[in-house]
Amino acid sequence: MLPESDPLQLMHRREAIKRVTTLLGGVALVGGGNLLAACAGDRAPRADSTLAKRDGFTPTDMAFLDEVAETILPETQQSPGAKAAKVGAFMALMVTDCYEPSDSQVFRTGMKQLDNACVAMHTKPFVSATPEQRRALLESLDREAKEYMDAKKDDQPAHYFRMIKELTLLGYFTSEIGYTKAMRYVESPGRFDPCVPYAKGEASWAGHA
Repeated sequence: MLPESDPLQLMHRREAIKRVTTLLGGVALVGGGNLLAACAGDRAPRADSTLAKRDGFTPTDMAFLDEVAETILPETQQSPGAKAAKVGAFMALMVTDCYEPSDSQVFRTGMKQLDNACVAMHTKPFVSATPEQRRALLESLDREAKEYMDAKKDDQPAHYFRMIKELTLLGYFTSEIGYTKAMRYVESPGRFDPCVPYAKGEASWAGHA
């Protein structure tokens, strides 16, 4: 792997952000500029216990985010899901390090709103809901978030579920699992193939790590 400060590494992360933006309909990611700055920074990995002390995220919070992310990107026969990629810890890190305080507050409050919405819809908290109940809730919140984002003004914050969804996609598809299991990947160095066969429905090719 290239060091985090390597320009090529930043380029690949930048490309990942562009791809996630496209998946989400072309709207820029919350904290987009700060996300790139964080990718370029020379930071030592932090243990979950250290991360939990920052911005109030606890191991329970990250486990909750793992369950939400797993509902968005579940395990399949072909690849592990978002929980295996530790997307919950990734979200906590990015919200802590890359979001403005106002956006961070929306995200943190949104976690409680999501759980309350599950109680209102299914009379049980999210972690106790069945996979079918979780999907029904998140599909409803996804529609709500789209309507909100389509109508929101520039001075309004993003919808909290929009934040959760985009960080789930970004965390998963920049993880080792996302790169090597969900997408096709060939480690470099290797030969350059400018044109390779592709059939509709096949997994896309990941960029080099």
